[in-house]
Amino acid sequence: MPAAPSDKTLTITYGTEAEQFGQLWLPADTESSPLPHPLPVVVLIHGGFWRAQYGLDLMDPLAADLVTRGYAVWNIEYRRVGQPGGGYPGTVEDVAAAIDALAEFGPEHDLDLNDVVMVGHSAGGHLALWAAGRWSLDAWAPGSLPKVTPRLAIGQGPVFDMARGDRLGLGGGAVTDFLGGSVAQLPDDYADATPSVTAAVPLAVVRGTNDDIVPAEFTVPDPTGPQPASLQIVDVDGADHFDLIDPTHPAWQAVLDLLQTPGS
Repeated sequence: MPAAPSDKTLTITYGTEAEQFGQLWLPADTESSPLPHPLPVVVLIHGGFWRAQYGLDLMDPLAADLVTRGYAVWNIEYRRVGQPGGGYPGTVEDVAAAIDALAEFGPEHDLDLNDVVMVGHSAGGHLALWAAGRWSLDAWAPGSLPKVTPRLAIGQGPVFDMARGDRLGLGGGAVTDFLGGSVAQLPDDYADATPSVTAAVPLAVVRGTNDDIVPAEFTVPDPTGPQPASLQIVDVDGADHFDLIDPTHPAWQAVLDLLQTPGS
């Protein structure tokens, strides 16, 4: 069962549509366990192949773990395929707006906007890695002109190579459905929706060796094209796709290690 939001969890809207909200989890500050101030922030982005049947509660167990470690957690929801406005570009516009909302409510909650890390699972991993490169998008592209820049973006079994996902029918055509057509039909949209390989933000991929939902070949950039200047890959032996979002599994410890690495 997903963890229940704590007493320190706030639901905050970042738009007018029903799915444009997130839950801000805030850690408790006690005499025996004082917190850093301002608070470091982890943005959690759930997966589910961008489809409507999956929601932000998938990431609640990770949020519950992170707040015990002194992080503020912004667990975001967004419009998905099968919902009005979901799919590209609405989904990425929502993710961009949710992250930028930190600039609006962050000061009120003592959030450190210079210490923001984005962590996403599966399709959420794609969105986390994509959001790290928003500054490189043309000004007219969906999600451009970010207000908040992370210090690190981590994809847990992410979909990175969107064109390969389309060509090979990943997730029963999930990439094609998300973009609204094939890469041959929509090359510019695929280029804008694919995580940037020129992002100055360090990127990391944590993946399981037994992941048969998003196999390894989809979790990295097109090997025939340009490569990111900074991309760390951590393979977790024996882990499957859903082990990656189990806070008791070594795959989650790999994410925690990346969060705690100086300079990441």
